[in-house]
Amino acid sequence: MAAPRSPTRARERERSGAPAAGSDQVHSWMLATSQALDTVWRMAKGFVMLAVSFLVAAICYFRRLHLYSGHKLKWWIGYLQRKFKRNLSVEAEVDLLSYCAREWKGETPRNKLMRKAYEELFWRHHIKCVRQVRRDNYDALRSVLFQIFSQGISFPSWMKEKDIVKLPEKLLFSQGCNWIQQYSFGPEKYTGSNVFGKLRKYVELLKTQWTEFNGIRDYHKRGSMCNTLFSDAILEYKLYEALKFIMLYQVTEVYEQMKTKKVIPSLFRLLFSRETSSDPLSFMMNHLNSVGDTCGLEQIDMFILGYSLEVKIKVFRLFKFNSRDFEVCYPEEPLRDWPEISLLTENDRHYHIPVF
Repeated sequence: MAAPRSPTRARERERSGAPAAGSDQVHSWMLATSQALDTVWRMAKGFVMLAVSFLVAAICYFRRLHLYSGHKLKWWIGYLQRKFKRNLSVEAEVDLLSYCAREWKGETPRNKLMRKAYEELFWRHHIKCVRQVRRDNYDALRSVLFQIFSQGISFPSWMKEKDIVKLPEKLLFSQGCNWIQQYSFGPEKYTGSNVFGKLRKYVELLKTQWTEFNGIRDYHKRGSMCNTLFSDAILEYKLYEALKFIMLYQVTEVYEQMKTKKVIPSLFRLLFSRETSSDPLSFMMNHLNSVGDTCGLEQIDMFILGYSLEVKIKVFRLFKFNSRDFEVCYPEEPLRDWPEISLLTENDRHYHIPVF
């Protein structure tokens, strides 16, 4: 028969097993905590990586959006500027020598000649600024008309005595010039039975505009009106075609005088001595119809323009510097009371306006 267990031994065994059980509990708690922390770290790391990826993608997107928006904004600004900014065919005044330095850089013989010519204008002729004129086949007419309007120059004496609006019909019915139907409106190249109607409207427009400018005494107001007028290409075109017709009318008038053995100005004798302009019709077909389209005014045309408008057109031909042809007048012998306007040219094809 087994001896009964001693209470003392039982208590000792319980004491020896308690630390082992507590150690297992601590180990299990630490393991669970470690696993939880590892899980949380992995989740946090994944979230951070996702957030970083999203942030990088957002930055790339907004950068591209910024570049695209900037490009479109720049395009729209340029479009609105082109749409609403006045496209002046006669630009504002700029310093003469600064313009020369910008346009004629380099040390070629031609560049050096042009710089000397501009210095001559500045120091000897007291020209301080220049207005650039749009380079096309109307620029000679544009340069002259701009100065007539901006200076408030009055009508030629012969225009005061005649109603110039009726000149197209006068050529047809009084002088039998039915060939006027072949008149060409510059690049439009329009001919036909409606030529008289178009010419009448254009000449009437010229008369109206000229009368308005001549009636304004304030120089600054005339300048403001010039800026408005010379930013309207369609209106300009009509005025230049009216000037061309005025030139043709004068050529026809002088030709009729020549046929009756009257004394005519020498420039017209030179005009009619050429095979290509021996009469008004050939002058119109071979020269005037091309003005505004394929060519501008020639030198002899400048003479006729000055004679027709009764203005002395002084031209500084810069490429002729140091020669007797550096400064010329159209016509060469104007009447004393004719007003004077000045142009400068670098090649006899395109003209700018000097400002004294």
